[in-house]
This record gives sequence, structure tokens and C-alpha cells, in this order.
Amino acid sequence: MNDDTPGQEAPRTGTESRAHAIGEPAPSAGSSGAGRADPGVIDTPATRAVRSAGIPFDAVQTEPPRDPEESARLQGIVLRSLLRSIVVRRGEDDYVFVLVPAGRRFDWPKLRALLGVNRLSLPDQEEAKAVTGYERGAITPLGATHAWPVIADASIMDLPRIAIGGGRRGLNLHLSPADLVRATGADVADVTSPEEATS
Repeated sequence: MNDDTPGQEAPRTGTESRAHAIGEPAPSAGSSGAGRADPGVIDTPATRAVRSAGIPFDAVQTEPPRDPEESARLQGIVLRSLLRSIVVRRGEDDYVFVLVPAGRRFDWPKLRALLGVNRLSLPDQEEAKAVTGYERGAITPLGATHAWPVIADASIMDLPRIAIGGGRRGLNLHLSPADLVRATGADVADVTSPEEATS
């Protein structure tokens, strides 16, 4: 994309949502990878959780992307508005979700300092599914089987809209950062650093 900020959209209220899927061009998307679908088709624990919170959102379904750059392109959004949901183990049967924007990397020392622990680790794929209810590549705190604490990187708060996984591969929910924080009860903190450019 040419500009470096997502386009502003008209405000919506209540539980209004829009759904897009592969097919027809999405009204605001800049690529042919997404199109409009019946909102009733988009039904996951994540979409149900956001609707029950009364938060407006757009559900955008694309083909499963190969990497964050392709995901952003298919959704017609800038890379930094795309969030990764990482589940982190901080103790026995004790986990947190960390929301990391694409283009930034997880900063272990910052997170350890924030949580007041000396050791953190990442669960394997099987363990991650057991504690969230989601397969790797579809993990999100929204509608997870256990409401683990959520930490959102502070860098997302200056964005008008962000995209977070919707509970299945290729599905993202677009909503405001403030609404995401409200829906998840997230703590907002500086827990990432810019990714180093590779040559």
C-alpha cells in the first residue's frame, strides 16, 4: 500500500458488524483477496464474544496467508495494524496472551519485567490448543476457552483500526484498539521492539 495509515471509516454504533469473504470485492479493501458475505456465515467463538460485548467490528475472511505481509495485503490494510496473538506460559497452568503488531518483535526482558518473573516460555502446538481452544495460526484471546490475562502492546493505541484473529485461519476481525482492550480486559504496556531489517 502507498499510504502508511489505515483509512478512517464512518463511525458505527451498537452491535453492527460487517462480514467479507473471498468472492466479490470488499467495499474498503484494496485487494481482490476478500469480498462480501452474509454476516451469519461468519460464526466463531471469537465473533460471538465480540458481538456479546456489544462492540462493532468487521469480519474479513481471506485465503490462509503464507505470512503477515500477505495477510495484510489480502485484507487491504497496512502491516502494522495486523496483530499476532501469542500465548505465553509463565508458570504451571498459568498463561497470558500477548498481542504483538506485525513489524515488531516480542521483547522478552520487557515482558518478564512487567510480569515480575524470571522465566517465561512458549507452549507447543498441542498445549496451546489445550489452553486456548484454538489451533496455531488461529489463536486469539477472543472467545478462548479460558480467559487468560491479555497484554496489548502500547504501539497499537495510536492506530484507528487493528485486525486480530477471528478464531479460524484466514479470518480477522477489524475493530478499534480501544474496543479490543475493552473486549479483552487487556493491560496496555510496552512489550515489543521494532523488528530489525534483514538484507
